[in-house]
Amino acid sequence: METIYAALLGYALGSIPFGLLLSFAAGQGDIRKIGSGNIGATNVLRTGNKGLAAATLLLDMGKGFAAVMIAHQLFAPSALAYGPVPVAALGAVLGHCFPVWLKFKGGKGVATNAGVCFGLAWPIGLVYAAVWLVALAAFRISSLAGMAGVLGAVIAAMAFGNWAFVPVLAVIALLVIWLHRANIRRLLDGTEPKVGGKS
Repeated sequence: METIYAALLGYALGSIPFGLLLSFAAGQGDIRKIGSGNIGATNVLRTGNKGLAAATLLLDMGKGFAAVMIAHQLFAPSALAYGPVPVAALGAVLGHCFPVWLKFKGGKGVATNAGVCFGLAWPIGLVYAAVWLVALAAFRISSLAGMAGVLGAVIAAMAFGNWAFVPVLAVIALLVIWLHRANIRRLLDGTEPKVGGKS
């Protein structure tokens, strides 16, 4: 039952559509009608409001972090890969990507997973953030940086001996990459837009 409650907790927190709520509050309208149609920070940035995009990024990270930390406090610690804490982490990413309030059409989970990684083990979070930022600075392609980050988190968990978190991080990585399948096609075609460039 703890695992079920943890999954519901993670999903509930992850499904809060901060990008959409902030955009409406700032008078930017429905961000689902511009760019990629996603509710994440990258699409919010397409409104031209960098502060709004930064706030979305931090809040999306925060809900992933909060899901893991609250699960740590509420439920008995477990080293098992299917224990309450990893399940809450997965629930948070699933909630962001498939929020029931938006007919299961959300974001791609990159920022929320960053928060999840910091909650699970801060060294994994640091590697995630470093890979994400370095890839973004080098290529200026948000999708490529996000996919590099999720793969980096899996490798970091193995390198640091956090084996209990490897399965959930691997599942999240596969999910994030699958959600980026259209981006992958554009990357292969050389048509994927760069951050700050023409969309």
